[in-house]
Amino acid sequence: MPTPPAPGLTHFAARAGDHNDRAMAASPRLAQALAGLLGQPPTVIGAPEPALAADWDVELTAARPALQAMRAHYDDVLGRGLTPVTALSRCAVALATLPAVAQHRPDAVVIWFDAHADLNTPATTPTGYLGGLALSGSLGWWNSGLGAGLAPDRTVLAGVRDIDEPEAELMRSHDVALVALGPDFARRLGEAVAGRPVYIHIDCDVLDPDTVPTDYRVPNGLSLGDLRAAAAVLAGSEIVGLEIGELETQTPAEDLDPLLQALAPVLTALVQS
Repeated sequence: MPTPPAPGLTHFAARAGDHNDRAMAASPRLAQALAGLLGQPPTVIGAPEPALAADWDVELTAARPALQAMRAHYDDVLGRGLTPVTALSRCAVALATLPAVAQHRPDAVVIWFDAHADLNTPATTPTGYLGGLALSGSLGWWNSGLGAGLAPDRTVLAGVRDIDEPEAELMRSHDVALVALGPDFARRLGEAVAGRPVYIHIDCDVLDPDTVPTDYRVPNGLSLGDLRAAAAVLAGSEIVGLEIGELETQTPAEDLDPLLQALAPVLTALVQS
């Protein structure tokens, strides 16, 4: 396997569909912890603002300048041959990151670790939450104004267990892969990847509730052991990038050690680049 490119660390600090301020408070601590591991300071995109707790269209309009800056930054990072490693606030930031990944690395598979599919559209969303439209926008199933290009056959949902019926229908009609929790999760994830390059998105509510602080508590999630086993499998592929979001509260950086230890196989591969 060729030597992977050097990591480019980013901290997205702005709001993006937030209905509280706790992820914006936690993301700088995550960025600080990643900076210590990677040995470089992050590039900071945006700045915290009070959460709006509004419908998706209001949230998208408010977040658009920061998301456009994030898209341009990802274009630059990937265009320079770096591997983006990003501390997010909310998963809606994927509306900016994934289209850039799809453009620069159309060979990569996006691994979407999340409790939720985030495949609703403005026409189907039961909540109006912008984050619930994050992956569908990147797939081009609605127009976010930030681009699309992610292919369904290069999208793998990992650990997703809260799926609305409209999302399930879209998954069936577009053949989006789902690796559900259960025995041999890591092995089955590896089979879905099939040795292809991977871009890893981690929404922290993919983990079992109380593992780390998150907004949504969906039972029967991954353990840290499950996540580490999955990371070990994914580290056998080329790591195109990593983004972590939906961590909440003002968690001290040292308390993130269990999460980062679970991701150690992937992070080690990035450091060794």
